[in-house]
Amino acid sequence: MTEVVSRHETDVVIVGAGPAGLFAVFELGLLDLKAHLIDILDRPGGQCAELYPEKPIYDIPAVPVCTGQELTDSLMKQIEPFGPTFHFSQMAEQLERLPDGRFRITTDMGVEITASVLVIAAGGGSFVPRKPKIAGIEDYEGKSVFYSVRKMDHFRGHNVLIAGGGDSALDWTLNLQPIAKKLNLIHRRDEFRGAPASVAKMRDLVATDQMQLHIADIKALNGANGELKSVTVGSKATGDYEIPCERLLAFYGLTMKLGPIANFGLNFNENLIPVDTEKFETSEKGIFAIGDINTYPGKLKLILSGFHEGALMAQEAYKIVHKGKRAVFLYTTSSNELKKKLGVAPEKTAPEKV
Repeated sequence: MTEVVSRHETDVVIVGAGPAGLFAVFELGLLDLKAHLIDILDRPGGQCAELYPEKPIYDIPAVPVCTGQELTDSLMKQIEPFGPTFHFSQMAEQLERLPDGRFRITTDMGVEITASVLVIAAGGGSFVPRKPKIAGIEDYEGKSVFYSVRKMDHFRGHNVLIAGGGDSALDWTLNLQPIAKKLNLIHRRDEFRGAPASVAKMRDLVATDQMQLHIADIKALNGANGELKSVTVGSKATGDYEIPCERLLAFYGLTMKLGPIANFGLNFNENLIPVDTEKFETSEKGIFAIGDINTYPGKLKLILSGFHEGALMAQEAYKIVHKGKRAVFLYTTSSNELKKKLGVAPEKTAPEKV
């Protein structure tokens, strides 16, 4: 059982920080409901930010075109007034219903959050790393082989090998190079999918002998008791050789699985969660599902559908948090109360004529 390292209380916990989860923060915030978000990725945005940050999206209402990252940035700006708390690089691992009806959610990093409402906005499920097919790699995982960086100090003063050619591999190459004893980057070809600026910075470090780049494939891990000593790699140009290595970070992309959500006691239909279309509640009172993770007659897997679902979910969440009290429905265009919450100057009313 995961050791609890911190405890929090809030109104709503949202599992998933993609577009649906982020916009839900806005709708909840308008009703003065506070939210904590849990996401296995190390940043907000879900699929938009991780899989297609630069890919254009054309079906966001009133926005003719934007990239996945631009949409994420706009949503983050929109929810700033409500100060949500994010728990990144974590999975919601355990769920418990308390005697008072609230939920206790514990992550795999030992963060415990108590809330009246749980919202699952996990897209197609949790993103999990795509593991390289290397014999015996499981013996090293969590000790000297990692698929994400949760604490930079785990890599400080070590010989570090980073594998991959995307943004994650390049970002962590640049971040860990100053604190690693020695840093090597390995990729199967001398072309990279990451941001051009990051590629240029990496090549500058290579040119000045501050790190090494290997165009090769990993063939074997060498060590004992979960501790790496070196990695055997191979290339067409030089054949097989060893790279001294105490820490291996493998960034080979992500795949989606339901993960621990499948053990939350909910009804599932082909790995999707059935909900009603009045409030998008699941088979469990107080647990909602919005976005691509849910299913109902006529469901369309569109970002705008997730936005609509989050708005109706928030109305019901208010009644649960406030023990049956119904929220007063207001419009942001005309309500000075909502404008105050958003930090927008209220409209001035003309003085009455005498």
